Amino acid sequence: METISFYLRYFRNDPNRYLGCNERAPPARSPKAARAKGYPMIDIRKFDTLGHANHGWLDARHHFSFANYHDPDRMGWGALRVWNDDAIAAQSGFPPHPHRDMEIITYVRTGAISHRDSMGNAGRTAAGDVQVMSAGTGVTHSEFNLEDEETTLFQIWIIPDRAGGNPGWGARQFPKADRSGRFVTLASGIEGDDALPIRADARVAAATVNAGDRVAYDLRAGRHAYLVAAKGRIRVNGEDADPRDGIAIRDVERIEVEALDDAELVLVDSL
Repeated sequence: METISFYLRYFRNDPNRYLGCNERAPPARSPKAARAKGYPMIDIRKFDTLGHANHGWLDARHHFSFANYHDPDRMGWGALRVWNDDAIAAQSGFPPHPHRDMEIITYVRTGAISHRDSMGNAGRTAAGDVQVMSAGTGVTHSEFNLEDEETTLFQIWIIPDRAGGNPGWGARQFPKADRSGRFVTLASGIEGDDALPIRADARVAAATVNAGDRVAYDLRAGRHAYLVAAKGRIRVNGEDADPRDGIAIRDVERIEVEALDDAELVLVDSL
């Protein structure tokens, strides 16, 4: 099984570098992001502008500053701090490493990821399903692709509302048929949501949409949405986006998505 030294070559000896684990990310400073709040904003971040690191066993794209990629205009979006688009080679993965004070959501696109942690949890999360780890006061875990094929996934980190608390882990199946033509909540800290729990005023939702069909999501005032199509071209409130582009949205009451191809959508809604 191929691995690398997680700290020396991935976090460069500092797992908190550019991660903002203990405080909210500073506001983005791009011209669009600097508009006064209340002005509708849809900012499409093209896939080829994302941070990129290819370690051989891991080919990673970073929507926000992470590890050796640093862009002061992309330090986070609301409470969303990290969105990594990872391709992990067969029989490889991340050896044990620590986290604290972060809600870590893994959305598996293809293949499967196998988890083991210092709390004694172990599990395998397959394509279309989700796992959540609340790092709390601290946890050590490993993530391996034990399959005979490449695994692709989104790893999403959300800053919790409060630091500390006991760490926790959970996983849940979310059949794609159940979210066909509508957004279904996968993980949430919002009261009333039936989903994997996180410790943040945030929601992770997903939908599958047939070409030519539409879905909508209502965004409350003061909140931030970040939308990515795992596959398929889409049109968001009249603006076109390609697969795996990042779409930062603010001060828009209703997000309307038209699928130009068969599409799979993942969205984070946070303060």
